[in-house]
Amino acid sequence: MSIATVARRAAQLAALVLATTLAGCGYNDFQRLDEQVKAGWSEVLNQYQRRADLIPNIVSTVKGEASFEQETLTKVIEARARATSIQATPELVNNPEAFQKFQAAQGELTGALSRLMVVSEQYPSLKANAAFQDLRVQLEGTENRITVARNRYIKTVQEYNVLRRSFPTNLTAMVFSYAVKPSFTVQNEAAISVPPSVSFDKPTAPAAAASK
Repeated sequence: MSIATVARRAAQLAALVLATTLAGCGYNDFQRLDEQVKAGWSEVLNQYQRRADLIPNIVSTVKGEASFEQETLTKVIEARARATSIQATPELVNNPEAFQKFQAAQGELTGALSRLMVVSEQYPSLKANAAFQDLRVQLEGTENRITVARNRYIKTVQEYNVLRRSFPTNLTAMVFSYAVKPSFTVQNEAAISVPPSVSFDKPTAPAAAASK
């Protein structure tokens, strides 16, 4: 047997041993979960973008209501501007600080939209506006999709982070610099699920306008 053949077989054996070792230490699991996290994040972004795309039409429709509460409308416009100004790249899931800013901006937009929908109930003309009601249904459906996408993302990140912290896969994570990935926080989930408080100090404005 030639030296070259021996060397080749030795290299093959070393590669096999390395592959077996990496598989046993969770390397393949890290790759699988990392791809799932990326896919989950992409779906979250898709649904947030879907919501952002609906807002201009909602704002345009509401602006047609002459007496509508302008402060509420302005907050939605400003919140959308802040949320869409953040560059949501795939790398964001590996940057806890940037991720926190992103989820804070989206949470603010969720709250502003929720208040807008509640305030709109005071305006009979908006409630009777078929285009507005269609947009409202689309928004509700999108919010549901966001919740589903976020929950899937949270579950996948949790699985990844457990693998990252467990022994002996934590050793593999240290060797390959696999950091813990940030996720949506419980505090954020609780904050955006609380119905907004709405002032009804001027409930007669729409009726007064309609009677003229």
